[in-house]
Amino acid sequence: MNPISGTSSKAGIPKIIDNTLDKNRFDYEVRLTEHAGHAKEIASEARDNGADAVIAIGGDGTVNEVACGVVHSNTALGIIPCGSGNGLARHLMLPLNVQKCVEVINRFEIHDLDYGVINDHPFFCTCGMGFDAFISMKFAESGKRGPITYVQNVLKEGLSYEPDTYTLEDETGTKKFKAYLISCANASQYGNDAYIAPQASMHDGLMDVTIMEPFGLIEAPQIGIELFSKTLDQSSKIKTFRCKQLHVHRNNPGAIHYDGDPTNSGTDIDIHIEPEGIKVIVNPDADKSKRRPNYVQNAFARFFNDINYFNEDISKSRRRVETISKVIQRKLNI
Repeated sequence: MNPISGTSSKAGIPKIIDNTLDKNRFDYEVRLTEHAGHAKEIASEARDNGADAVIAIGGDGTVNEVACGVVHSNTALGIIPCGSGNGLARHLMLPLNVQKCVEVINRFEIHDLDYGVINDHPFFCTCGMGFDAFISMKFAESGKRGPITYVQNVLKEGLSYEPDTYTLEDETGTKKFKAYLISCANASQYGNDAYIAPQASMHDGLMDVTIMEPFGLIEAPQIGIELFSKTLDQSSKIKTFRCKQLHVHRNNPGAIHYDGDPTNSGTDIDIHIEPEGIKVIVNPDADKSKRRPNYVQNAFARFFNDINYFNEDISKSRRRVETISKVIQRKLNI
């Protein structure tokens, strides 16, 4: 358990676990992380001691560390999501309630799922470069968590961010794009139900590559709506394809991210998928056709819709002013 991840206290979680876990089936121990990388150390130790599962209690960073400690082993990853985004847990449709998550663990249904690697850094949800990695770096430096901080950084930095030129080489050949960002997704979303790759699967041995091409201020609200409504792949500014491995060359060095954790990288980046490389405790009742309502998603969608209508009003007003201006000019010429 990471005691400082997310935005709320975890002091009551051990008691919920003790009251809910099926002790006729499981012995357990709760360990607290004390520093970056400690979750991986704890998970690796448990794996070597023959643990059936290691449960990450925290956000996507904690999940990533625990998962790194149990890949390619018989020890399963479990998740009790307590972070600010919970991207992997949301993709797997795990409950966001601690007691219900422990009940899922009691049922102990395990699937062999894919994971990815970017420049030797494993990722289980998404990785990327460009604007999303740049914002991940800003988010990490801000010292505050939660979706509001993330959106503030996006709005503050978005207008001044300069797209880069990327050359992408996969099994089918080479492609070149000028892009705002390149995202490689093993799972469908960043977190908070922001779907960067709505069709991504953790069962197919492939990553979904999303290229976001440069766009203008007026187009930004529509892209925001599509991101939160699972329709981003239908946008005219988005190019997508699937592959097993990818080499990326970009003009400038900069940030990359793996599951939202940023690091600096050079101009050449290698990404690949490890098929069925990790065992994961899944929700047997997950039904993607009956996805739970998400109030943050709905609020963002309304926010972006309001901006979109505002931009449309501005555009209409500009057209009216231009029309009136032309009429006045014709009159004056007469």
